[in-house]
Amino acid sequence: MHPSYLIVAGLDFTALPQQLVNGLLLGAIYALIALGYTMVYGVLKLINFAHGEVYMLGAYTALFTSWYFGFLPNLNQYPNSSFWILLIMLAGSMIVCAIIGVLIERFAYRPMRNNSRIASLITAIGVSLLFQYGGALFLPNSPPPSVAEKVNPFGGAFSVPIIPADAKLSEVVKATQPDYEQKKKDLEEYLASTGQEEFSSDPQVVAKRDAKQAAEQSYMDAKRKLETSGVKVTIQRGQLTMLLTAIVLMLGLRYLVLKTPAGRAMRAVSLDFDSAALMGINVDRVITWTFVIGSAMAGAGAMMTATFLGTPLTTQYGVQPGVKAFVAAVLGGIGNIPGAALGGILMGVAENLVVWIGFSQYRDAIAFVVLIFILLYRPGGLLGSAKVEKV
Repeated sequence: MHPSYLIVAGLDFTALPQQLVNGLLLGAIYALIALGYTMVYGVLKLINFAHGEVYMLGAYTALFTSWYFGFLPNLNQYPNSSFWILLIMLAGSMIVCAIIGVLIERFAYRPMRNNSRIASLITAIGVSLLFQYGGALFLPNSPPPSVAEKVNPFGGAFSVPIIPADAKLSEVVKATQPDYEQKKKDLEEYLASTGQEEFSSDPQVVAKRDAKQAAEQSYMDAKRKLETSGVKVTIQRGQLTMLLTAIVLMLGLRYLVLKTPAGRAMRAVSLDFDSAALMGINVDRVITWTFVIGSAMAGAGAMMTATFLGTPLTTQYGVQPGVKAFVAAVLGGIGNIPGAALGGILMGVAENLVVWIGFSQYRDAIAFVVLIFILLYRPGGLLGSAKVEKV
C-alpha cells in the first residue's frame, strides 16, 4: 500500500521519482544526439537531417560488433570480462559514425555549401531518405525475435537485449552466463512457482516490460533501490554506466570547445567563415572535424540505446530519436552546446512525465508540442537568443 498522501488526483507520486530518473537516462541519449545537430548548425548554419540515420548506423555497428565477438551484451549484470567488449562496441560505433559523418559532409554538403540554404536542406533530407531506404537493401530490417521485452519472465536472471535471428535463446544464455547452471536451477524454481513446470530448451515467453517487476524478481544484485516513505527508485548498473558515459562525453566536448586550439578554431568559424580563413584557419578541416565529433556523439548514444535499452533495430531506427533530439537542440538553443544538453534532459523528463500522468500513447507527440511552443514563445531557445537577419 502506498501512503495515501502520495496519491493525489489519481496520480501515484511514489512512481514520480522513478519516472524522473528514467527521464534523466533517456534525456542523456537525446542530449548526445542533439549535440551533433547543434555543432553542425553552429558552424554551417545547416540542419543536418541525416543525423538520425548516422545514429541508426551506429546502432547497427554495435549489433554487428557484438555478433563478431560472439557476445550478446548483458544489460545490467555483465561480467567483468565483457566490460572491455562494451568499450570496443562504444569505440566502434563512434568511429564508424564519425567516418559516415565525414563522407556525408564531403560528398553531400560541401558541394552545396555556396548554394542557398533551401538547397542544402533538401540535400540533407535526401541523404536521410537514402540511408533509410537504401540501407534496407543491405541491413537486416526486421526486429530480432528476442529482445528486452522477453527478459522479465526470467525474473531478471538472464538479460539479452540483442539476439541473432537464428540463435536459440537457451544457447545464447548458456554461452554468455558463466553461472548458467545455478541460474537455471533458480529459474526452474521461479517457473514452477508461476505454474510452469520446467525450463524448456528454447523458452519463447513474451511478457510486458515492467521495470518494477523485474527489480523485485531479480536473482542478481545488479540493481540498487532507494526506499523512503514507500517511494522506490531503481537504477540498474547498465543505466548508471550509460548515464556516466554520457556525462563524461558531454564534459569532454565542452572542454574541447572551450580550452583547446581546435575548439577555438570551431568558434571562430562559427562566427565568420571569411574572417577565420583570413586568420589562417583551415575552414574545411574545421568543418570536417565538427562532423566527426557530432557524428561520434550520435554513435555513442546509439550504442548505449541498442545495448542497454534493447530497442529492435530497423533502418527507420533513427527517425524518432533524430526528431526528438532536433527538438531538444531547438529547445536549448540551437548552436549552443550547453543548451543542447539541457534540451535533451528536459525532453527525456517531459516524455516520461507524459507516461506518468497516464498518456503513454502520446509520449512521442510531446516533442512536437514542445517544438511548437518554443518556436512561438522563445524561438532562440532557453539558453540561446533570437537573432534578426536581413534577407
